[in-house]
Amino acid sequence: MPATLSELIRIARLKNASDLHIIQGLPPALRVNGEIVIASGEALSREQVRELTLSMLNETQINQLETTRELCFSVYDPAAGRLRVTVYHHAGIPELAVRLCALEISDAETLGLPSICADFARKSNGLVLITGPTGVGKTTTLNYMVDLINRERRCKIVMIEDPVEYLHKPIRSLIVQQEVYTDVISFPRALIHVLRQNPDVIVIGEMRELETIATALTAAETGHLVLATLHTPNVMQTMERIISVFPAQQQKQIVMQLANSLQGVVAQDLLPRADGTGLVLAHEILVPTMAVRNHIRENAAHKIETVLMTGRKDGMISMDICLSDLYHRAIISYDTAVSRARDPNLIKKA
Repeated sequence: MPATLSELIRIARLKNASDLHIIQGLPPALRVNGEIVIASGEALSREQVRELTLSMLNETQINQLETTRELCFSVYDPAAGRLRVTVYHHAGIPELAVRLCALEISDAETLGLPSICADFARKSNGLVLITGPTGVGKTTTLNYMVDLINRERRCKIVMIEDPVEYLHKPIRSLIVQQEVYTDVISFPRALIHVLRQNPDVIVIGEMRELETIATALTAAETGHLVLATLHTPNVMQTMERIISVFPAQQQKQIVMQLANSLQGVVAQDLLPRADGTGLVLAHEILVPTMAVRNHIRENAAHKIETVLMTGRKDGMISMDICLSDLYHRAIISYDTAVSRARDPNLIKKA
């Protein structure tokens, strides 16, 4: 029989893994520096995987899993800290993907965040978006911003998360962290009620549905600072996604709301370092200058690309220029830069 799940999680933490995977027919697997590493030892049988998975669940969660066939929640392990647990079915049995949440919030320099992220967090109102694919540190950046506000402002912060990955202790701010399915039914319903809680800052773990995006834009327009994440790879697709999710007859209104309320966009990616020592953050930054707001009002997201390429004096940078900078500083390899670039020719010419 393999080690207990608590022991496997403790080992994952010691190896500085970001994730632990329990899959039938394989030994336990870890994600270290962005790559999957299969542990040595015997493969886990179906029954062993079932036992390890169910050992994390209470009776209510087991019943929910039988109904929905999937489950996502957070839990605190005394030996390993906070965990985000995803349970799914594979070949008829439940398996596990466990994200090991950060034990503490790092500063911007450690995370590799540009200083303008702090400027965005210090806005008194409007919409700030953190975007990128899964697993590139969007939640980490979001929590860095919340921690900064907590240290600097006397205000009320309400966070709606699915699930809660980091527990904030009040420093100067009041902080209410609501978990979807535990404290609230859904993001849209939670957002409707959050406006009645007298918040100054609203944090949305993920903008998914039309209702969530619409309420977030309204809150940002009416004097709240709204911080949110979105699963879009770059600034242009972020603009297009927000607008296109609405019916055609609503898009003109949404375009105006977005142009008026947007305070900044940070699009992220995590890349392997050239020396093999870990990962480095690449980013694309949009600062809504007058030119950017006009392009949004005209629903001309494609013109924003030109502004990103030439707006460095305003704090902007395109992902391709960031990749080129990282390559020329020998932080990432040529192959990594080219493979992640939207326009590989920019890297090749440089």
